[in-house]
Amino acid sequence: MTETLAEPDRGPDRAADRGPDRGAECEIETGLAAGLVRLTHLVQHVFAEVNRDFDLTPQQAQLLCMLIDGPIGMGELSRLLHLEKSSLTGLVDRVERRSLVERVRDDRDRRACRIALTAEGVRLGNESHSAVGARLEEMGSALPSAERKRLADAIGRILAGNGVPGA
Repeated sequence: MTETLAEPDRGPDRAADRGPDRGAECEIETGLAAGLVRLTHLVQHVFAEVNRDFDLTPQQAQLLCMLIDGPIGMGELSRLLHLEKSSLTGLVDRVERRSLVERVRDDRDRRACRIALTAEGVRLGNESHSAVGARLEEMGSALPSAERKRLADAIGRILAGNGVPGA
């Protein structure tokens, strides 16, 4: 199923930019895959917007969330956050300068370090997580309770079926 949205008028000087295959309308799919993609964009927007209130970038907030259950090594964090090690080092450095994380020696491998939340990092991570959760719950509040439960169950099954931890 699709819905049609009119393309914004870009004026006569932009008409040639449309090319031969682009008409005056843009179709937006509303099937499961398209709905999940659009929902993902909405959740990412809410995540970024809420965390701006905590002076956190989305990547910084995601790092704090990853560490809430305890210290994690740089290699594992790189994998979990889908970041190259050099990018992760910069991210950790910036968050460490704010005293939200600290590098701690790995007892199993003294050459390696693990990244741990400081007390302030735990506080800010929990506040951020709660605020994002409240905002997302608010977005679904117009749905009847039974429908929200079915949606949550379906999402849980999709996550579990795709090996997402904690699903």
